[in-house]
Amino acid sequence: MTDPVDVPITGEPIRLGQFLKLAGLAEDGSHAKDLIDAEEVEVNGEVETRRGRQLTDGDVVTVGKDRGRVVLVR
Repeated sequence: MTDPVDVPITGEPIRLGQFLKLAGLAEDGSHAKDLIDAEEVEVNGEVETRRGRQLTDGDVVTVGKDRGRVVLVR
């Protein structure tokens, strides 16, 4: 598994589906939905099935071997 890539966001919280696109873990919204529906997305080490899950500073999202960390820019 790779080290998480820091993905800066300007406002908290951000929805999981939006974060997947922003982090480059999903190509678009429908790809994000497909990944989540297939239970291929983990948030902080636990499978997440809610596309609207609210992410906050420090959350780590994993898809396969790729990981992204939410970093709030103040």
